[in-house]
Amino acid sequence: MKDAHARALAPALQARHRQLIKRIQQLPPSGSRPLTVAGRVAGWITAKATGHLQGLPGVHIEDEAVHITSAPSQRLPLNAVLARLAVSLKDTGCLRGWRDELLDVVGEGRRLGAIERAAVRPLGLLTKAVHLNAWSPDGRLWIARRASSKSTDPGLWDTLVGGLVAAGESLENSLLRESNEEAGLQAADIESRSALRIILRMHRRLPEGYQVEDVLVSDCVLAESVQPKNLDGEVSEIRLVGMDELRELVEAGEFTREAELVVLDGLQKRIEQGLIL
Repeated sequence: MKDAHARALAPALQARHRQLIKRIQQLPPSGSRPLTVAGRVAGWITAKATGHLQGLPGVHIEDEAVHITSAPSQRLPLNAVLARLAVSLKDTGCLRGWRDELLDVVGEGRRLGAIERAAVRPLGLLTKAVHLNAWSPDGRLWIARRASSKSTDPGLWDTLVGGLVAAGESLENSLLRESNEEAGLQAADIESRSALRIILRMHRRLPEGYQVEDVLVSDCVLAESVQPKNLDGEVSEIRLVGMDELRELVEAGEFTREAELVVLDGLQKRIEQGLIL
């Protein structure tokens, strides 16, 4: 019976995955230009953002690309230039909110500096997101509904744990921090988790810019005694769902696109391991 269920589920998951890929692998927004930081290709800046950076120290705008460097003549190191740039984008209405959180600026695989989180999408900078697929011993999945106050995807379902890696933070430390903030989990609760693996690099057009993001996931089985509880106020509900309900939520588009990608990956892994009941 288990094998028959898995054989029936696998084609549906594969079809859904193909549909999802079409929605999360997109070209940059029209009018965007390549962005270099400290001489390294780092992103895709929108036309709107480009227009508001004209004349800022360390910003050099050409027809083919926009370049950001330190400004020695004004004694501004690169991070100071990036900080001024972010404030300018906020003051001119290019940003969706302000987070007071710094994310790494990465170009050609090298960390170059750090910038306010809200500025990364207008600049099309690479981010890294860590997720946790948390399963119960009987094969159900813990999921979390995003609070209605969230600026992105309010009210949609998400993985139990998911968040961006902060500036200077390791992937593992980011997962541990997010697991505690979003689900109240301690390191011991998830010590048997699988190693973080990258699913893909997502490229998606957004109203505020371009999302270029490495999506990483780890899987674990939470003990029956562990009851996840949100601590940061960004989740309105946490639920444990079985396969039938999970599939219904996915097919109804109730998950964020990133979470759907992670959930589909987790389901596929469990089919391969013979764990789907």
